[in-house]
Amino acid sequence: MERRLSAILAADVVGYSRLMGANEVGTLQSLQKHQAELIEPEITGRGGRVVKLTGDGILAEFPSVVGAVECATAIQRAMPGRNADVPEDRRIQFRMGINLGDVIVEGDDVFGDGVNVAARLESVARPGGIAVSQSVREHVGNKLDLGFEDRGEEQLKNIDRPVRVFEVVLEEPAPSTGAGPDAAAESRPSIAVLPFTNMSGDPEQEFFSDGISEDIITDLSKISALFVVGRNTSFTYKGMSFQLPKVAAELGVKFLLEGSVRKAGERVRVTAQLIDGQTGGHVWADRYDRDLTDIFAIQDEITKAIVEQLEIRLVPAERKAIAQAPTDNVEAYTYFLRGRQYFHNSTRWFLSLARQMFAKAVEIDPMYARAYAGIAICDTRLAGWFGDPIPVEEILATAGKAIALAPDLPEAHAARAEALSGSGRREEAEEEFEKALALDPNHFEANLFYARHFHRVGMHERSLPYFIRATEVQPDDYQAPLLLDQTLRAVGRKAEGEPYAQMGLKRAEEALRRHPESSRPAQLAAATLAGMGEGEQAKKWMERAMAIDPDDSHIQYNAACMWAQLGEHDKALDLLQRWASHVGPENKDWMQQDPDLDPLRDHPRYKKIIELIDASIAERTTTKA
Repeated sequence: MERRLSAILAADVVGYSRLMGANEVGTLQSLQKHQAELIEPEITGRGGRVVKLTGDGILAEFPSVVGAVECATAIQRAMPGRNADVPEDRRIQFRMGINLGDVIVEGDDVFGDGVNVAARLESVARPGGIAVSQSVREHVGNKLDLGFEDRGEEQLKNIDRPVRVFEVVLEEPAPSTGAGPDAAAESRPSIAVLPFTNMSGDPEQEFFSDGISEDIITDLSKISALFVVGRNTSFTYKGMSFQLPKVAAELGVKFLLEGSVRKAGERVRVTAQLIDGQTGGHVWADRYDRDLTDIFAIQDEITKAIVEQLEIRLVPAERKAIAQAPTDNVEAYTYFLRGRQYFHNSTRWFLSLARQMFAKAVEIDPMYARAYAGIAICDTRLAGWFGDPIPVEEILATAGKAIALAPDLPEAHAARAEALSGSGRREEAEEEFEKALALDPNHFEANLFYARHFHRVGMHERSLPYFIRATEVQPDDYQAPLLLDQTLRAVGRKAEGEPYAQMGLKRAEEALRRHPESSRPAQLAAATLAGMGEGEQAKKWMERAMAIDPDDSHIQYNAACMWAQLGEHDKALDLLQRWASHVGPENKDWMQQDPDLDPLRDHPRYKKIIELIDASIAERTTTKA
């Protein structure tokens, strides 16, 4: 054990929990790449050494204060360029703190007050910034071409005495391809909307409070001067007790919005509080006791209050977009929210139920674009997956009505694209998918449907970025990571797919816990487990699926995928033969590209099943006509 004077650099990733929750595999891969290509070479190149690399943290020791500051500056200036092509909510940003002080060295590790102060300085640094102590500032002097902003004395957590903090002014712009974030974007206020609590005393009303939270997120996301954490990231805190400053730190945001909804008869009470993420104190709070028909006005007032409190200037187009409610009929809105809840379960029974809810919404409000889009997507799935005789022109007409009512509605274009894809009109489908993603690059269904489109036509490599994005923007979805694993196996990259398979299985188990009435998580998990060689586990999951929904024809297909991978080819072919009379064109294409069924391709019965599917589709099409 020895004591020495050292410069200590401490760094961590801003919003690490948010990034890991969205895409654990991708975040770790990106972080490891930054460490190997940038961080470790900069540390060793400036005479320092890496003391430890923890999940989201870096601790380094330098014999020279100047070397430590040069290293931190070089890393922080390089990161915007490395993030230029990465979606904003998935960019890795570091906070860094540097202190010069006495440290205790034991083996390869360092301890002591000098290390503790560096770690606390890192916690108060701005995202992408560097905070240093007064001792560092004095030792650097004029040796570097850098400015320092004096933030005064701050009482750092668990440090007895106040510490005078200086922020390094990173004046040089990072190298950029032109696509990177500018200074205005980096300085935008950031907010996460936590799921509003259902105070109605009826768990069945959960969809309503969730819908209000989601719509506020949607409205805030239309404001270019505000960074908003996506719905599915903030919803990971649903039903949890937590400390607000801790949540803000985990999500990497300055502000939080939380609230509650109590719906009773024709009345509704909504409370909302805007929280300072650092202190946990209230910036603004209000309570709304109104008629249920005023729910859209309440959402609008909450959004405007946040805009005013954060002193954000809206451009006219943003002001107009926020003011436009998707419907002014609360009954239609309630049916739509029900339909959206059912749709995500994606079995035949739930799709039919979702379609009924969307249809009821447009019956009440014939101008409700989102409900028309919902009908079109349900019809596409029912026709393409389950062989329901719904003409594609009818589906396109429904999607077209949604587009006519709301040309900038991404789900309307995604619905039209999905229908075109299912009918084999590939180029037109891809144009519509691109329109949907241009309107909202983070739209879950648009990304997932586009990925499935490329997978189904055998363009597996092109599907990968869309499966990855779908995995990221909806962290509670199990389908995208499980299908991503399958696609990576199809292109010969099995090892890369295995972490996504584990992620998908974990999400599937949680989905089954939350929605025990839906068999789809168990279906997809069983096929994935079989591909991993976990035969007994795969059979147990498939038994669960069959117990939940024995009449869902998709179970026959996914069970066939399971048995094919387990070497039980006759069982797999028997199931495919039974499934063939129910299949739609989309799933026929999927079957022909599915790597799970590769062991069956050369079997004589496989070719006969393809012929049976073609005959069944032709018969149903003729009957409908």
